[in-house]
Amino acid sequence: MLYYLFDYLDTHFQIPGARLFGYITFRAAVAIILSLLISTIYGKRIIRYLQKQQVGETIRDLGLEGQVEKAGTPTMGGIIIILATLIPVLLLARLDNVYIILLIVTTLWMGAIGFIDDYIKKFRKNKEGLKGKFKVLGQVGLGIIVGATLYFNPDVTLKEKLPIEQQQEILAANPKVESSKLFKDEERSTKTTIPFVKSNEFDYAEIIAWVNPDWAKYAWIIFIPIVIFIITAVSNGANLTDGIDGLAAGTSAIIVLTLGIFAWVSGNIIFSDYLNIMYIPRVEEITIYIAAFVGALIGFLWYNAYPAQVFMGDTGSLTIGGIIAVIAIAVRKEWLIPVLCGIFLAENLSVVMQVGWFKYTKKKYGEGRRIFKMSPLHHHYQKCGHHESKIVTRFWIIGILLAIISIVTLKIR
Repeated sequence: MLYYLFDYLDTHFQIPGARLFGYITFRAAVAIILSLLISTIYGKRIIRYLQKQQVGETIRDLGLEGQVEKAGTPTMGGIIIILATLIPVLLLARLDNVYIILLIVTTLWMGAIGFIDDYIKKFRKNKEGLKGKFKVLGQVGLGIIVGATLYFNPDVTLKEKLPIEQQQEILAANPKVESSKLFKDEERSTKTTIPFVKSNEFDYAEIIAWVNPDWAKYAWIIFIPIVIFIITAVSNGANLTDGIDGLAAGTSAIIVLTLGIFAWVSGNIIFSDYLNIMYIPRVEEITIYIAAFVGALIGFLWYNAYPAQVFMGDTGSLTIGGIIAVIAIAVRKEWLIPVLCGIFLAENLSVVMQVGWFKYTKKKYGEGRRIFKMSPLHHHYQKCGHHESKIVTRFWIIGILLAIISIVTLKIR
C-alpha cells in the first residue's frame, strides 16, 4: 500500500524521498525492521493472550531431559510469525506481483491448516489433531494452485541471453550497450536450475518431449506433481524439525535468508548476467516478503529460544515449510532444497528410516528394532545426553554451512 502511495506522490508531486520506496533494498530494510518490531513488541501481547486462553502445550512423557518443565507453555505462536510477515508485506510490497500473491495465499492456506490442527488439539482436547489425510489434502491443494499459477500465468517468465554471435554483433556496433539489450524477449518456460552441473539448466518439458516434441506443451503434467511433492515434503520437514526450543525458527531463518539472496540476484538483470544465472523478471519483489519473513522468524526466536516462552505449533511450522518450498520453486532453485534444507531432510529421513526399520524387523524377527534412540533426529541427540541448546546451536552451524554451499553453487558447476 505504501509503495503505491509514495509512487503516486513521486509521480505527481515529486515529494523528496518518495522515490526511495521504488528501491527493493530500501523496502526490504524497512520490512525486516517493521517485522522485528511487530514480532517482539506485539508478540509478547499475543503470548499473554494465549496464556489467558490456556492454550498450553500438552507434553507426552518421552523421558527427555527438561521435558516436564515445558508443560503448559503457550503454543500456536505461529500466529506471531504470520502477522509479523503479512503486515509489512501488505504495506511495502507490490500487491499486483504474482509471486507476492502466491506467497500471501501460501501463508494463509498453510496457516489455516496448522491453526485448525492446533485448535483441535487444544480446544477439542484431541491429541491427534487434524487427521493426516486432511493435512495432505490441504498440501496437495496448495501444490495444485502454486504449480498451475507458475506454469500458466503469463507474468511468470524467464529472459534468456541472445546467442553469442548476436551479442558480439550488438557489442561491436555499440560497446556501451545496456545489458538488457543482450537478452531475448520474456517467455514462459519450465526451465529450472540443477546445482553442480556445468550446463546447470534443466527443462521439465524435456521429460516428455523426448518421446514426442509436440508433447512439450503438456509439461504441466510433470511440473505440478513435482510442486506438490516439494511443498508436502518441505512443510512436513519443517513440522518435524519443530521439536526443541529455537530449532525450527533459527534453521528456517538461515534458509530463507539464503533464498533471499537467490531471489535478489535472479531478479536483477546485471547480477544475473554477471553470475551467469537465470534472469527471472519480477521475482526480485519476493525479497520484500523474505525480509519480512526473516524479521518475523528472528523476532519469534526472541521468545522461542531456550527456555521457550512460546511454541509455534503446527500453525507456524507448516506455514514456514510451505513458504520456503514456494520461494525455492519461484526462484527456480527447488533442486537445491536437499542441500539448503538439509536439516529438514535429515529430520524427515530419520523418521522414515526409524519407522521403516522398526516395521521390517518386527515382521522378520517378531520384535521391532530401532536405528536411532528416538526420532526425529534431534531427539536422538537428546537421548545421547546433549543439552537441547547445544543441539540447536550445532544444527544452526550445520545450517549455515549448507547455506554457504548452496550460495557457492551459483559459480561452481
